[in-house]
Amino acid sequence: MKNETLLNIAKEFGSPVYVYNANKIEAQYKRLTSAFSKVKQLKINYAVKALSNISVLKLMKKLGAGLDTVSIQEVKLGLAAGFDVQNIIYTPNGVSIEEIEDVAKLGVQINIDNLSILEQFGTRHPNIPVCIRINPHVMAGGNTNISVGHIDSKFGISIHQIPHILRIVENTGMHINGIHMHTGSDILDIDVFLYASEILFETAKNFKNLEFIDFGSGFKVPYKEGDIETDIEEFGEKLTARFKAFCKNYGRELTLAFEPGKFLVSEAGYFLTKVNVVKQTTSTVFAQIDSGFNHLIRPMLYGSQHEIYNISNPKGKQRFYSVVGYICETDTFANNRRITEISEGDILAFKNAGAYCFTMASNYNSRYRPAEVLWHNEQAHLIRERETFDDILNNQIEIQL
Repeated sequence: MKNETLLNIAKEFGSPVYVYNANKIEAQYKRLTSAFSKVKQLKINYAVKALSNISVLKLMKKLGAGLDTVSIQEVKLGLAAGFDVQNIIYTPNGVSIEEIEDVAKLGVQINIDNLSILEQFGTRHPNIPVCIRINPHVMAGGNTNISVGHIDSKFGISIHQIPHILRIVENTGMHINGIHMHTGSDILDIDVFLYASEILFETAKNFKNLEFIDFGSGFKVPYKEGDIETDIEEFGEKLTARFKAFCKNYGRELTLAFEPGKFLVSEAGYFLTKVNVVKQTTSTVFAQIDSGFNHLIRPMLYGSQHEIYNISNPKGKQRFYSVVGYICETDTFANNRRITEISEGDILAFKNAGAYCFTMASNYNSRYRPAEVLWHNEQAHLIRERETFDDILNNQIEIQL
């Protein structure tokens, strides 16, 4: 998006504000579907946890996506956005059997990732189709915080426990209609992911009535200039060939499913903040903005790097700044980063702010969560109002002391 457009949005809706470019989301969706265009039955289930605004969900529905959900609340958001139940898959972790049963009553696809719940659910509801999440013990990403396929992960049922799964399925008579894995985020090495896929194919051979195989997601997107990313086109070509061969040997066509979140929305997002203070110390120049890790926690939580640029002075001379927030904690977004000269009142734009940014925001320090804007058809649409003090008090109960 152009700097002028972003500046106008900041002027109209205030700061801080999240902005999402619908054109980029659509382009990423088409890129992924094109990479797997030779697959007869392809299903893209958008990972709601990445960015759960209902207007974004409606955009995904318009593009033809289904939804990957991890909570009953996300399932209900999907239903509120107009998705049919057959286009929603529910993949929780560590939730109660009661929540899973409540979701099952809604009619969406259930995906179970532990033996205890699998046995309980199969015993109570043998006629409800279930997908099984497998942990292939393959670490596709380099960060253990976002890699969920390693051996110590809390996610999925270990491939070494396949005999236990088969015994539960036989004893309960339950119907397994899908096999699933998700190795984690920031997949760089396609061959590692393909290796994990082979494990999933081998697992799938144990189940004779499958309808789909879900390979998760975790595709790497570039976060800074020159950053590497997953080669979706090469990956599509290689996995398509292997999937078609598997289906031929299996005896019928299955659906190939993915659940991208970051890949679809990360690069579409911008986080716009205003510089409150430029503070010079003996060794550092701080640009202190009207936000903090209450609005964007990823740099502090994951060590992620978001490119930051001064859209108020894009052609200015570059200087070194540490960009920090207004929270009463250490909330550093960037250390000694080269940014064009910053003055108080300038608007800074954080790139790659579409995934796992607003959805992880909080009211820490009793600050309001920001507004959200969708840039669609060359117009800025407010899709979430900025919170007010009434929102802070909402659900609190004042007692007489």
